[in-house]
Order: sequence, then C-alpha cells, then structure tokens
Amino acid sequence: MDESRKHDRILIALGGNAMIGPDGDASVTAQQAAVARAVTGVAELVAAGHEVVLTHGNGPQVGNLLTKNELSAHEVPPVPLDWCVAQTQATIGFTIQNALDRALRRVGSNRRTATVVTRTVVDPDDPGFTKPSKPIGRHVPRERADQLIALGQTWQDRGPKGWRRVVASPQPLDVLDAGTVSTLLGAGFVVVAAGGGGIPVVPDGDGWRGVEAVIDKDLTAAVFGRALGADVLVIATDVDHVMLHFGAADQEAIEATTPARLRVLAAEFSAGSMGPKVEAAARFVDAGGRRAVITSLDHIPAAAAGTFGTVVTGQA
Repeated sequence: MDESRKHDRILIALGGNAMIGPDGDASVTAQQAAVARAVTGVAELVAAGHEVVLTHGNGPQVGNLLTKNELSAHEVPPVPLDWCVAQTQATIGFTIQNALDRALRRVGSNRRTATVVTRTVVDPDDPGFTKPSKPIGRHVPRERADQLIALGQTWQDRGPKGWRRVVASPQPLDVLDAGTVSTLLGAGFVVVAAGGGGIPVVPDGDGWRGVEAVIDKDLTAAVFGRALGADVLVIATDVDHVMLHFGAADQEAIEATTPARLRVLAAEFSAGSMGPKVEAAARFVDAGGRRAVITSLDHIPAAAAGTFGTVVTGQA
C-alpha cells in the first residue's frame, strides 16, 4: 500500500440486492431508492478526504435482462451474458452516480464521479464453465424452474424463496481497466467500476473477447483492490457481521479475525452467499491489504475505519 497517502484508498463492494427494494422490487423507483440509501455512508468517507472506488453486484439485474431475452426472443435477437453484464454496469453505474452526486452535495463535497465499463480476465479452461454456480435473477416456483431446466438451463433450489438460475462463474485473474480507474482516482474522481465482477473476457489473438459467464463481484474486488493498491476493502451486505452457526440458537458474530481463521471455518460458509465474501476478504488481506471488513450497508464508514463489522487483518 502507498504509505505516502494522507488518506486511505477504499474499495467498497455493494451487493446486487442493495440495488433493489427489500421485497425484491426491481422497479426503477425501488432501485433508485435503494441506491440512495447505499451511498449515504460512501459520501461521508469521500467528504473526509478518502479516495473511494465503488463496485457492485448485478445478479438481480442480469437475471431481469435474461428474462426479457426469453420473452422477446421472437422479436429481437437475445444478447449473451457478457453483453448483459456490460449493460448492467452502465445502468447501475449511472444510477449510483446520480445518487452519489446528491449525497456529496449534502455533505459539502464537490468531488466528481465517473463510471468505467470494466473487463475482467478469466481462464477459458476454468472449471467454473462446466459447473454453473453463480445465482442470478429472480426466484421462481419449482414448476417454472422445471420448464426452464427442460430448455437447458441450470436451476437450484434456494430454500423458502424458491428456485434460482445458476450460471458459469470462473475465477477472476486480472482487471484490465484498473489503470484507467487509478488515473481517475488521481484526478479526484469517485469511481464506479468492475460492476458485476467485470465483463468476463479471455485472450483472443491480439485482443480480448467476451464469454458467457458472470464473475463473483466480491472475488473480483479482491483482485481489483490489489491492482489499485487499496488500503481497505469493505464488503457491504445485509448483515452486520459474519455469523458462525447462522440461524441456530448458538449463532455467534465474528468480529476481529484473520484469513487463516476464516479458512479454517470455510465449511461454515461454503453453501451460502457468504462464502465468496469470506474468501474475498481473506484474499485481499493475504495480498497485502491492510484490512477487509464485511458488514451491512448502514455501517460503511465505521467498517472503513475498522471499528465495526467482521474485521479481517493479517494479525491475530
């Protein structure tokens, strides 16, 4: 990390469900309201002088685009997953910029915002392409899932909410446009980038081509944070802390911890959405980050300071 900086460079990863209403409402109005809430704490960090980069999930939004593909296939050609990721990066980035501009004005900051449509390199031979695992889109009843499975899609039972589609999710290797983001940070911008884990690309001759996949945004955040020289990674989700024995009578909040301890406990989290968050936090710290913190949207400033949430550092 750059010890000459007076303030921290902070990468904040917002969950895709932070961009929709609490009841799953994905209307434009609901998404705008959810984003406005999410960026309130971000504006406080910017006003305090920190360099801030935002990344975000896009599972619900990509799923909605795929539903539109299915419903309109008889009228317009469907677009592939990499195009869906690019489209949602731009749409969500624009929405975040509008909300963040308003929040910055409220705290007296004149910092500018920018969105970078961002590509992430993956291995074309990654086993994730043969074992779909990334949930996207809405939950549906078993009967509807069976119809879509018959069309060749992969769906999983996600419990009381219903069934959800899963797609290929290869490991992120590099974020191609990290240099552009660093340049914008140096010019004073607050940047939205690598949304949805980045547009998945593989080498193609002397360039790159998109592939059918959605990358986990938290795992990309760990790679992206390393490329940016970020000091702190905040993974904002819907719980205050990572919990041991979640939902059981003896559940326990994890507060200060280390990558080594998290990996010992990995089996606790592998089956749910917390698994990639825990792994991303561990990877970021292992790669030299000062700390990674997993907490809820309402506690982003305290998380960045290391005073709230599940705080992961290299020291026991």
